[in-house]
Amino acid sequence: MNKVRLEAFSDGVIAIIITIMVLELKTPHGPAPHDLAPVLPVMLRYLLSFIYVGIYWINHHYLFDKVQKVDGLAMWANLHLLFWISLIPFVTAWAGEHPFESVPVAMYGAVLLMCSIGFVVLDEVLRRRGAGSARPSWMERKNLASMLLYALAIPLALWYAPAGSIVHVVVAAMWLRPRAPA
Repeated sequence: MNKVRLEAFSDGVIAIIITIMVLELKTPHGPAPHDLAPVLPVMLRYLLSFIYVGIYWINHHYLFDKVQKVDGLAMWANLHLLFWISLIPFVTAWAGEHPFESVPVAMYGAVLLMCSIGFVVLDEVLRRRGAGSARPSWMERKNLASMLLYALAIPLALWYAPAGSIVHVVVAAMWLRPRAPA
């Protein structure tokens, strides 16, 4: 199958995910600046999640840049990644409403870990099928570091939720500057 359908489908799913996240945002109950305080944690978690979804969208396009055709296994691997990304709105809302509670923040980290694993699985399927280009070493190192940090963030969040959130921000910051394909 031509990769264009898979990319169009993925773009549509990601657009819906962002739409769902923004629809979860609630307006402040009053017009004064101090009325923003109760919704600020939700807005900050939304911002972080928007950045994460954007990172996956950018890297998904980078991953498919040299791909010409995909097979059934690649489509399933892509759906696996999209499944985990589709859970981001759920954990965003939960961790945003309970930013200092361990379980929601740990679950946020667990979903991010699974997204990262899903991306690596898709990358590996494409490489083994000869559909992708050789993965640059910087990407392998960043993926591995991300997964290790996500795995660390889960018990950290269970111990002290803000510590897990700090790790989530650090990993996002690692990916903000995209590397140009070689």
